[in-house]
Amino acid sequence: MRTRLTGALLAVLALTTATACGGSPGGAPTKGAAASAANADRVEPLARPPAPDLPVTVSSADGRKVTIDKARRLVPLSGSLSEIVFTLGLGDRVVARDITATFAQAAKLPVVTRGHDVSAESVLSLRPDLVLAETTTGPSEAIDQIRAAGIPVLVVAPARGLDDVGPRIKTVAGALGVPTAGEELTERTQRRIAAVGKEVPREKEQPRVAFLYLRGSASVYLIGGAGSGATSLIEAAGAVDAGAESGLAKDFTTITSEALVKAAPDAILVMRKGLESVGGVDGLVKIPGVAETPAGMERRVVSIEDGTLLNYGPRTDQVLRSVVAQLYEGGAA
Repeated sequence: MRTRLTGALLAVLALTTATACGGSPGGAPTKGAAASAANADRVEPLARPPAPDLPVTVSSADGRKVTIDKARRLVPLSGSLSEIVFTLGLGDRVVARDITATFAQAAKLPVVTRGHDVSAESVLSLRPDLVLAETTTGPSEAIDQIRAAGIPVLVVAPARGLDDVGPRIKTVAGALGVPTAGEELTERTQRRIAAVGKEVPREKEQPRVAFLYLRGSASVYLIGGAGSGATSLIEAAGAVDAGAESGLAKDFTTITSEALVKAAPDAILVMRKGLESVGGVDGLVKIPGVAETPAGMERRVVSIEDGTLLNYGPRTDQVLRSVVAQLYEGGAA
């Protein structure tokens, strides 16, 4: 269920990323939004770019064994995987991107996929040595076509929380023949996440945070429950996932007044373009049930750039820092 739903969400997200216009959302921007946006614009590669030691044979999340002989022309089919490759210091080898790879270093690369809509012809035209995919990447026919052309395809397990940061980095690094760099990047990332965690205010009563997935242009209004991917981040910020705690067992549930009242969030977590798509905070509180929650009454909204919120990768410390800053209004900037 999660794979199908996540794929659908990625498709909607990709469409919104491709068609979203500039401009400010209704109402004042939430605190920390400017700092978060600046951080989200670039990745920070390791100081010493590694030299791949190939060939290697690695295990793919789809149960296959993949042998990689060279890594001079790479095509990561998600923004999250692109982020890892660039942060490892191998960005100069990437020849294409997914539309969700929004950071500055990847901006000029040709787009060959929009979330769940891979163009096999576009990928193959770039003569890649290796294609990196997620378990939700598709359609499967496109992936099969790439494999049939003799291109190695490594499928990486999805990120569901903070515990997946290290394994995903190490998986990609191992496939690229730079395991030592993977260890270094994992250690750096985990150290930075831990440092932010120490700055989290410890209130007597933990704030309740509901993750809402909003795409106004597609009339998609969902509240995250257990398995949405946001629980780990919310808990790392010293809060409670209101949707999961209220008993929402599905990954995402259509927003209803009843569900929001039961969740009773003190704050609402959203993706930035999702917030813009409903008209900013002014539009958000018009969604049935939102205005009746403590979060709606206080207009307490935490918005994070779409391409980084649930990546659980090298920039997760920046995401967590922004969540903390906006949630507590006096946290780290």
